[in-house]
Amino acid sequence: MSTISPAAELEAITAVDKELDRVINKFTEIRENAAAEINDVASLLEELLQVLARAEQEMTGTINTGTQVDTDDHMTDEAEMLVEMEPASTPRLTESQISIITEALQKTNEKLQRLSSEHRELHGAVSKVGKVIDRNFISDFTATTRTDALQDEDNIMLLNKVMAKHYCRQGMDDVAQLLIKESKMPEEMAREVFESERSFAEIFRIWKAIQQHDLSLALEWTSRYSNELIAKNSTLEFKLHRLAFLQIISKGISAQSEAIAYARNNFHKFIDRFEQEIPNLMGCFIYLPSGIENSPYKHLISPEMWTEASYIFLKDACHTLGISKNSALSVVINAGCTALPALLNIKQVMQSRQVLNIWSGRDELPIEIDLDPEYRYHSIFACPILRQQTTEENPPKKLTCGHVISNDALHKLSNGHILKCPYCPVEQNAEEAVRIYF
Repeated sequence: MSTISPAAELEAITAVDKELDRVINKFTEIRENAAAEINDVASLLEELLQVLARAEQEMTGTINTGTQVDTDDHMTDEAEMLVEMEPASTPRLTESQISIITEALQKTNEKLQRLSSEHRELHGAVSKVGKVIDRNFISDFTATTRTDALQDEDNIMLLNKVMAKHYCRQGMDDVAQLLIKESKMPEEMAREVFESERSFAEIFRIWKAIQQHDLSLALEWTSRYSNELIAKNSTLEFKLHRLAFLQIISKGISAQSEAIAYARNNFHKFIDRFEQEIPNLMGCFIYLPSGIENSPYKHLISPEMWTEASYIFLKDACHTLGISKNSALSVVINAGCTALPALLNIKQVMQSRQVLNIWSGRDELPIEIDLDPEYRYHSIFACPILRQQTTEENPPKKLTCGHVISNDALHKLSNGHILKCPYCPVEQNAEEAVRIYF
């Protein structure tokens, strides 16, 4: 990766900004032209409909009917009369009507072709922005990768296992089985894939059902784990029953008795915790004749309420069962995308200062990556003396005075068996320090 000076970066940003301005101006121009063209087309089509309507009226009025009476002199006294309808002449458009229709269709076609041509030009301008970005901002992502990590067969099999687990979580068991088969995964590892993700697969199916406004599976699950949810002070069960109640009451006045019965059977155990929400729900009965969607309670049946309930279920269900709501694959990819810009920057700085050897091949990063709290699954101790994270080879040690330092710092500060705490003047035996676990 080449080193980019601040002046070069500013020049690159300016180039992209100019291209974006050009595209925005093109968008504005096309929008104005398109609006005018569409109005013209609408006027032409309206004129065309009027011409066709007049033509239809004229045609219906030109149908000629005639009668003919034929009498046979050789017949008896009872003469027989035959009445025949003469066939009407085929109705036709006049020359002027044909001319108007042809001209309207021709103009409409021309305007639509002009709009299509402008759209193609716009597509080219948008594509050009991407090329300008690629030309001015080049990131060598391979500079932050370790290709040797996937040269080990065990690591490749672990990657296949992680991907198979991800597919199982998404309910794509057939894809997971095909991956296991084609990667020739050991039977014991394959069995672990399905057994470990069986609980989440059920949660995922219920989560999808809630998003499709089907609460039956979710209500059955919350009934099964009701005590655990109450112990965690979860609002999930109440919110699902609230949605089920609103589903019933949304049917209108005919469902009033059903809604009352549902409220009596399911809301009694939530009275203490939701003493304000439940009376508010009962106010929905006032608006049954006009419909809940036309009442002050319409926000309770909005799509956002269903989305909220589905994600509360996913979070609380995973927490109740002690499993992660995100697969290992998604966590690694999301965390990697978060860390990538910082890694690219530090790689560029290290290359410009010719200190690439600092980035060793060990399982460590040259800088601390500030990940979001959702990606922090355990506490990490950084030694306050050496300012580095502890590892299995360099674990944290607690001194007899209570302060904690790394094992490497312990050995560097020790003078034989005597150690003086770097934070307090207490002298102690270095061998009395004990390892602690986070």
